[in-house]
Amino acid sequence: MTNPGETTVEHLMANGNMRRVPSERLVLLDHPDFLPADLCTDLIALIDKDRRPSTIADANGDNYFRTSETCDLSPDEPAVKHLEKRLFALNGIDPAHGEPVQGQRYAVGQEFKGHTDFFEPNGPDFDKFCSVAGNRTWTFMIYLNDVEAGGGTRFKVIKKTFQPETGKLVCWDNHRADGSLNTATLHHGMKVRKGVKYVITKWYREKPWG
Repeated sequence: MTNPGETTVEHLMANGNMRRVPSERLVLLDHPDFLPADLCTDLIALIDKDRRPSTIADANGDNYFRTSETCDLSPDEPAVKHLEKRLFALNGIDPAHGEPVQGQRYAVGQEFKGHTDFFEPNGPDFDKFCSVAGNRTWTFMIYLNDVEAGGGTRFKVIKKTFQPETGKLVCWDNHRADGSLNTATLHHGMKVRKGVKYVITKWYREKPWG
């Protein structure tokens, strides 16, 4: 790996349970049953304890763009430590480059409309969010529960949708091979139609998080 804040497809695919989506537009993989059900249950409890309304970095005038609830999970929690160990064993990314683990809760009707995870270089808050640690490199997202209806994650450019399944991990590189930001990573956390959806997200940065 050339950058300690990144991983590679080859490194990830060394885990025999990783599957790569066949696309020339982006690097996108998934891993069914990445987390055991009991760890997912523990993480859900942490999200429920401290959840708050979600926000977005650059306001776009749409008050219904991201309607979920969010929780930053303490790195001192045993469940979070267990999660971090599993992620490091999978991706080999220096933990110093990781943002704090974030949890999300989506009730019926809640969603996160089409967005990318990287920060727009021309966005009004780019310096605020990227001046220290740089932009985001990789995203690792894990569904913590099955959802009765809806709640899929839709990658619009390649028309690929992942359905929530307990413990399933989905990950992608936010850059193209040439290092430019990849707009093909645009994805939509679709509305939950029945039940509640819980998700864990771990983002990594170009430089150590500080």
